[in-house]
Amino acid sequence: MNIVVCVKVVPKVDQVKFDPATKTVDRTSAENELNEADKNALETALQLKEKHGGKVAVVSMGPPFFEPFLKICVAMGADDAVLLSDKAFAGADTYATSYVLAQAVKKLKPDLVLCGESTSDSGTAQVPAQMAEWLGYPNISYASNVSVDNGFVVARRTVKGGYEVVKAPLPAVVSVELGSNTPRFPDFRRKRWAEREFKTTVWTSADLELDLSLAGRAGSKTDVVELQSIAPPQRLRKFLEGSEDEIAQTILEIIKEAVTE
Repeated sequence: MNIVVCVKVVPKVDQVKFDPATKTVDRTSAENELNEADKNALETALQLKEKHGGKVAVVSMGPPFFEPFLKICVAMGADDAVLLSDKAFAGADTYATSYVLAQAVKKLKPDLVLCGESTSDSGTAQVPAQMAEWLGYPNISYASNVSVDNGFVVARRTVKGGYEVVKAPLPAVVSVELGSNTPRFPDFRRKRWAEREFKTTVWTSADLELDLSLAGRAGSKTDVVELQSIAPPQRLRKFLEGSEDEIAQTILEIIKEAVTE
């Protein structure tokens, strides 16, 4: 069974800045890392590979500096890595991003596509479902457990108040819930091999059967028209005065009030 895992390199959230002129994320001052939910998706893929055999390929769309992060995925156990990198892909929203990723998936022809539930730099959770629509595949979202059985993917997905178990025919797109497993550490020897010898496959627009009017900024359906800085709400604070017994009694009264509300 061949699996494609879509991963993204994201800036650390606490270091992100926005450029008010271009209304885009300014990555220049932020460190980068693999999106956490995507690592959960990769771990799911590697576990399926260990059980059923086959290969795992990671795919990402972004600039050349993404490549070392894809090699980390290879060090974790992925068999191949494909970077979709072209100026024609720049400025893409989720619609245009999902289109380019879907075209790469068509070329790779996997049995299963796994993604993280969402990315920390945007949090829309739209790309997996949009990819499924481009590909004509069934989509399962927020999966906390994924298995494959006789040509079907079976997933336990989180819903409000509990979970449900759903089944879909392969090929399919499944988004994996953040924190649903513990991603393995990169193997040290494999990491050294990946850094020194592994060659990431780089595809440009010329390598994919693309309609460029659907890619990048030209193909994007959304615009950022305004940016606002919103301060987090302040918690209600009560400063207690008096002796220890008086403070204890005040705390007890606050607890009683909270319980009866």
